[in-house]
Amino acid sequence: MKNIYKLTLSLSIPLFIGFISSFFTMNSIDSWYTNLEKPFFNPPNWIFWPVWTILYIMIWISFYLIWKKWFWKQKNKLILVYSIQLLLNFLWSFSFFYFKSPTLWLINIIILLIFIILNIIYFYKSNKIAWYLLFPYLIWVIFATILNFYIFILN
Repeated sequence: MKNIYKLTLSLSIPLFIGFISSFFTMNSIDSWYTNLEKPFFNPPNWIFWPVWTILYIMIWISFYLIWKKWFWKQKNKLILVYSIQLLLNFLWSFSFFYFKSPTLWLINIIILLIFIILNIIYFYKSNKIAWYLLFPYLIWVIFATILNFYIFILN
């Protein structure tokens, strides 16, 4: 029963954050975002929703694999780092699509990248599968950071 609770909660949090973040993106995608100058390697808009959904599911599974092992010594530090990176993920959407602040979203995504790396380091110490599941997330955010940098420069 305890693992069902952990499974449900660890799934709900990242998907909820993704769902809430989508409210900030919906209004800006067809207006402000389309008017931005973007680099040639900018993916089409339709790709972001399925990619982020898959990434959030992988984030969920990785956290669940960690969370069900409560005997791990640094669980409080891990949960804090995990929570901060999820919060920064949410704040990026908010700063990019709601505030439309290039400086704010560039700073945010760089800090997010740092916390994803910290998260991966902590997961590595506890569960190798959880560690591997976060690599697509890291790669996508590295790509997003490069994309953000070019959009920042071009606008």
